[in-house]
Amino acid sequence: MKKIITYSALAIMGLGMVNVAQAGDAAAGKVKSAICIACHGADGIGTTNMNPNIAGQKEAYLAKSIKAYRDGVRNDPMMGAMAKPLSDADIDNLAAYFSSL
Repeated sequence: MKKIITYSALAIMGLGMVNVAQAGDAAAGKVKSAICIACHGADGIGTTNMNPNIAGQKEAYLAKSIKAYRDGVRNDPMMGAMAKPLSDADIDNLAAYFSSL
């Protein structure tokens, strides 16, 4: 019984150490999304076969992907140029907006 209590206490303490991502502001992301609409559409559905649908994607995935383009980890000339001026907050907001669609 003592082991169960000890393991339970450790598990609960470990939950407090989990890095929880800050959710973005979807309303602010909608305003900022004007730079995305030409390729990804106002509804997050790509305007051509070359442009992916981003509506409804997971927020964390979108944020990670956009930051990777901005930071040069993922390479695409168009996405790199679009993402370069974005702050972390801008990216989190865009991710919140497009994931909400």
